Amino acid sequence: MKRIKPHRLTVNTENTTAQTETGQVISAHGRHYFVELTSGEVIKCFPRGKRGGICVGDWVDISTQGERAAIERLHDRRNLLYRSDEMRTKQFAANIDRLFIVLAAEPMFSEDLVGRALVAAGTAGIDPIILLNKVDLDSVTLARQRLQPLTDLGVPIIEISALNTEQVHLQLGELLKDKTSLLLGQSGMGKSTILNALVPQAKAHTQAHSAALGAGKHTTTSTRLYHVPNSTGTIIDSPGFQAFGLAHLTAEDIIRGFSEFHDAIQECKFYNCTHRHEPGCGVVNALTNGHIHPDRYALYQRLLTELENQPKY
Repeated sequence: MKRIKPHRLTVNTENTTAQTETGQVISAHGRHYFVELTSGEVIKCFPRGKRGGICVGDWVDISTQGERAAIERLHDRRNLLYRSDEMRTKQFAANIDRLFIVLAAEPMFSEDLVGRALVAAGTAGIDPIILLNKVDLDSVTLARQRLQPLTDLGVPIIEISALNTEQVHLQLGELLKDKTSLLLGQSGMGKSTILNALVPQAKAHTQAHSAALGAGKHTTTSTRLYHVPNSTGTIIDSPGFQAFGLAHLTAEDIIRGFSEFHDAIQECKFYNCTHRHEPGCGVVNALTNGHIHPDRYALYQRLLTELENQPKY
């Protein structure tokens, strides 16, 4: 991964001089963040004033003055990903090159979550790869069948056994080089096992940050960036969750997230076609002719309906 050279300047705060440097946010905890400087030093920072909206993967300028450190400026992002729960949608990772969607033969994975993650990746310009874990189980046959529509679309699917550390390194090592990759998956899919195989010190780092925060042993609710040992890549680990945030997307964004629609849209009779009920719709025709999978089209309809039903403020 290309590292940004240290950016140093001075700012005058309360008639004293503070030094400003560039770093990357490696973990976020409410209103404070851990920022890794290009020297490798990690500093606990707070945003200046009411500044918010900072997340793991962001590049920032921070000022240090004694034991105090403040985030002064957020650099432009290449992309941004969101997660959702019953209460809200929240950004959680930025500047991602590759999205690893971790699934397993058991327990049953959510096809809806996978589909939403692929839409988010498609609209953000992120390369998605599915990691199918626990392939030594008999239930892997059913998992392969459920993933067949995505295989037909050309989504890369890598079968792994996360407990085989050597195999994980062989299969994923080259893909991680010079990239910032995000590990995403529901709880129970083996995401943490994959992370520990690739970054053995991840557990120690998590415990150290937990102690610094006074948060105890349970730290699975935070997102954290790690450097892959003996590699030029980084991995962002996210907690297991059940919903991917797409509320920020427009209808045009959603359509862009369905790659199988792109050629069919050229055949639509109307330029503002919603691809649901209009006559002469190329997407509906492709669905009827079996070129678009019904489950994928059903997801598209759900996403548009959710968009239309969002509260208007």
